Formats: sequence, C-alpha cells, structure tokens
Amino acid sequence: MSDLFALAAARDEKPKKGANTNAYDASSIEVLEGLEPVRRRPGMYIGGTDERALHHLVAEVLDNSMDEAVAGHASDIWIGLTKEQYVAVADNGRGIPVDPHPKFPKLSRSEEH
Repeated sequence: MSDLFALAAARDEKPKKGANTNAYDASSIEVLEGLEPVRRRPGMYIGGTDERALHHLVAEVLDNSMDEAVAGHASDIWIGLTKEQYVAVADNGRGIPVDPHPKFPKLSRSEEH
C-alpha cells in the first residue's frame, strides 16, 4: 500500500495563476443553492438513518480529511471508535471556515442552509 502523504508530496502540481494557496476562508467556498448541490455532488448527501447511512457519513468525513492531506494541508488523520461507541475522525488540516461568506454576510459559512 502506498503512503498517501508521499504520493501527495511527489505530485508536481502548480497553483492556478493568481491563486493564493494560503487563503482558506468563507470566500473559498462555492455556494450552491436549491437542488444544485445534490445534482453536482450527489455522493455527499447521506440518504438515510440506518447503518448504511452511518457508514456513508463516516466515509464522507474521512474523505474530507483525506482531501486536506492530499492537498498538502494536513499531515495526520486519526480515526477511531470510542469506548462510548462513537466514531471519531480528526485531522490537523484547515478546518471549516467560520467567517461570513460574501454572498451571505450575516451568517458564518457553517450557519448557511
């Protein structure tokens, strides 16, 4: 099995022209409204409340951590089952921006929708 972090470091990707690779705030997030988010990224939506939906939720959270690592913004990902039988996923990435989004100035990005 390959080391995810070694693979990410080996890629020779250059940032897009004019991109600020250090900026990660609410304006970095594209706001999709109505059914557009479901149409564009249907796999991100948890479609139930049974154990399959729980597995999907955990997979999505882990996938977000892996995205941070592959992009070079995280070097560690932790996943475990607590003694209370909760699934815990954590990384040392950038987290979720909580500043107001330019499109919704009265709400933080995490409060939208």
